[in-house]
Parts: sequence; structure tokens; C-alpha cells
Amino acid sequence: MSLGDDHQSSGGYGGTGQTRTRLPEGGGGDTYGGTRRGGRSSSRSLVTVVGVVVLLVAAIAFANRGGDDSAGSGKASGDKPKTSATAPSGTQPVDTESSGIPSGYAHDEQGAQSAAANYAVVLGSTGMFRKDSRHTIVDTIYTPRVAAKLQGAMDSAYSASFLDKLGLDASGAAPKGSTFVSRTLPVGTKVERYSETNAKVSVWYVGLIGMSGDTSTDPVTTTWKTWTFELEWVDGDWKIAADTQKDGPAPVPGDDRAASSDEISKVIEEYGGFTYAR
Repeated sequence: MSLGDDHQSSGGYGGTGQTRTRLPEGGGGDTYGGTRRGGRSSSRSLVTVVGVVVLLVAAIAFANRGGDDSAGSGKASGDKPKTSATAPSGTQPVDTESSGIPSGYAHDEQGAQSAAANYAVVLGSTGMFRKDSRHTIVDTIYTPRVAAKLQGAMDSAYSASFLDKLGLDASGAAPKGSTFVSRTLPVGTKVERYSETNAKVSVWYVGLIGMSGDTSTDPVTTTWKTWTFELEWVDGDWKIAADTQKDGPAPVPGDDRAASSDEISKVIEEYGGFTYAR
């Protein structure tokens, strides 16, 4: 946002301490375990997630001021949105990368969807919370014009004071014994508009954000959002010209038992995030 929610970028709750926190429902137990998730998350976690998204969107809006407003509504009111099959379409994934980010997407609708999904993943990663990696990400996936405007705005948004509110130091590192978690997990993509030079693709995703650790008061929570990307075909690849986010649609929360901090830390370390989302 991007969402790469780290946010987000990422971390877990490490250690075996016995710190206990009262959940919103009033139940006792571990910060994660011992209760079932209700329909509400803690207010502090909610503020953290919202704050990240607001800052990210504000930075993007700043970078795009004065840009072209050539994008229009590509659908007639009577048109139904196209859906994509859940099975792979048959086109092979990209086999090249730039700065560790998949690149060389197909020059068609599927390629645009692949680019949007993967850009959502990297923008929602923990790399966005570290200056060097953030600059690399922005230079890699945005058009050169937008990237040049966006760097300073992003640096201001991810300030030392903002990182401190997330429990990170000025360099974006989590405290010893803790893991910062930030991942964007695409659920599906939709082509809003497509031409050979421009595409508008929306990515529906669930984000993970929070700090995993013995003393953390911000456990890892989930958030549902839709990230819409305006893409341009530049130098043989799809690049972001503009992007926006909105809340939801969010499904009804399940009745799963909340995991313990140790469990969250373990799965974050054992299950690596995807670098190719479609």
C-alpha cells in the first residue's frame, strides 16, 4: 500500500514468555491463544493497520499529483465483470527477475493481472519498511516518472516516528526476540480495463500485519482490502502508473482458535512468502 499490509512489512511473535493480554471479548489467555476470534480486533491493532494504509495511500497520491487523468471508466453500466478461472490458465510464469522481483510479464491481460498481483505482494512486504529495499522496490515496479516523485513521499511516510509506533527501530528492524509480520496474500484479480499500452487491474487480498514477540501488544491480525493498479507498458514490461486501495470486501470472521505467539513466529519462519502470485 503494498499492502504490501507490513505494516508491513513482516515479523512474528518469538519466544516462550508467559505475557498475557486481555482480548477485546474480555477473555483471558495468551495474546494469540486460549480464545476464539471474535468479529472485532483490538483497537490498537486496527489503528496500526489503518495508519499504514493511510500513509501509503497519501504518499502515492502525493507522487501522482499533476499527473494525467487519462484513465476513464472502461465498462458500460450493463456489463458484468469478467471472472478468472481458479485453475492456472496455461501461460508459464515469468522466468526473469529484477532486484529479486519477478519481471518480464506477458503483454496481454493475464500478464497485467500477474504484474498487479505480484506488485501487491512486494508492496505489502517488510521490505517496504527499510529504506534501501523500499527504494529498490519503488524503482523496479513503478514507471520512472512516478518512481522519481514517490521516493521522497515514501521516505516521509515511513518516518522514524511512524516505525516506532509499529515497534520498529529507525532502520525498520524489529526488537530482538520479536518478528514483524507484513504480508499481502492475493485472493483474486480482475481486469477493469485493458489495452496494449494501459491496463487497470484490481487485486482482492488479505493482509497480515503485527508484531510477534513475548512483549508485543500488537498481535498479528488480518485485514481485507482491494488494491487497484493503473499499469503502463514501459520498456517491455508492465509498470505501475498509479494505485489506490479500499477496504474489503471482508468475509464473516470464522470461529478458529487464535494461535499462540510461538506458533505465529514458527510458521512465519517456516512458510516463506510467494514471489509469484499468479
